[in-house]
Amino acid sequence: MVTDRQETTHAVEAASVMKLLSARPRLLALGEPTHGEDTLLDLRNELFRQLVEQEGYRTIAIESDCIRGLIVDDYVTSGTGTLDEVMEHGFSHGWGASAANRELVRWMRAHNDGRSAPEQLRFAGFDGPLEITGAASPRQALTALHGYLSSRVDAGLLPCTAETLDRLLGADDRWTEPAAMMDPTRSVGKSAEANELRLLADDLVALLDEQTPHLIAATSREDRDRARLYGRTATGLLLYHSWMADTGPSRMTRLVGLRDRMMADNLLAVAERGPALVHAHNGHLQREKSTMRMSGRPLEWWSAGALVSAHLGEEYAFLATALGTIRHQGVDTPAPDTVEGLLYALPEDRYVVDARRLATALGDTRPAPRVSPWFGYAPLDPAHLADSDGLVFVKDVPRS
Repeated sequence: MVTDRQETTHAVEAASVMKLLSARPRLLALGEPTHGEDTLLDLRNELFRQLVEQEGYRTIAIESDCIRGLIVDDYVTSGTGTLDEVMEHGFSHGWGASAANRELVRWMRAHNDGRSAPEQLRFAGFDGPLEITGAASPRQALTALHGYLSSRVDAGLLPCTAETLDRLLGADDRWTEPAAMMDPTRSVGKSAEANELRLLADDLVALLDEQTPHLIAATSREDRDRARLYGRTATGLLLYHSWMADTGPSRMTRLVGLRDRMMADNLLAVAERGPALVHAHNGHLQREKSTMRMSGRPLEWWSAGALVSAHLGEEYAFLATALGTIRHQGVDTPAPDTVEGLLYALPEDRYVVDARRLATALGDTRPAPRVSPWFGYAPLDPAHLADSDGLVFVKDVPRS
């Protein structure tokens, strides 16, 4: 049984979350243990709404394509496009089909209506243009970066022309070949053209940095921030494709690590803009190493949350979400000797848990790790209970 319950569990609301923290963090991250459940996303929406209105958070960043996310940001800040268009084109991983994500975007647009730019709520995708099955062509990021620089600096400083980039990039389907994830010989990531593009991308990013004083005077911060986003996305994608073409034993470990490094870079850029709320899978936001099995092999790497925490220290806070059941996926009542089982025995349907106080209360009686019968749900690791700043517990997750 959970002891000191009055001190350990609280209602799921902004005030309860902030009581767990010594000060308002620059990045406040909420994880989830499974994807695609609108019950969890509805809870996220309500908690984030309260944190925006009561604590002054000004950006919401989610685990979605950072380039596509610009479409959502344009809509919520200026009304560009329609809600239907934004949901179709502004999200990766199929997240645009979620009713809860649609409601989040609708609310953000309504919140911003009539507010000045400094008071507006911003949206950001912080994942790379990556899917489990592959990666996007670097064309969009590279050509956007080149276009930004070519219109603002002397042509003689550019390492190449737009025509050279186009020739080296070739057809986009070379980069998005679905078979390349499982068969590195199908990837173009180590071709002569790809290697030359990596050098050119590095040159373009260096030029962007070198010209910072001029660009501050000549362009808006918004345009500069987008150019930096294009630069880190282009270099990140080209490195990711290079490792997709690698045949060594560390290939998959590097790929999952590179993805989270790209996430971390995007989150650090978001943090420069001001206080932000972050939502993604627990495995991308936790402070300890992330683990998974792929093709029967164990993988271990540092998550985006671990990397950001190393940079920001107490300016980064992480709440993991844990749950009791997802019966429509075969995840039934947790065993009583697990963390989830202990929390499931409490009467409330959902609450915020002081994770460190709970770990102290449990003492040396470490709960057993829960084993999920479904690959799409990742239970808590009881050994790292105190590594999060708190838990959000949801007793039952019905079918969306």
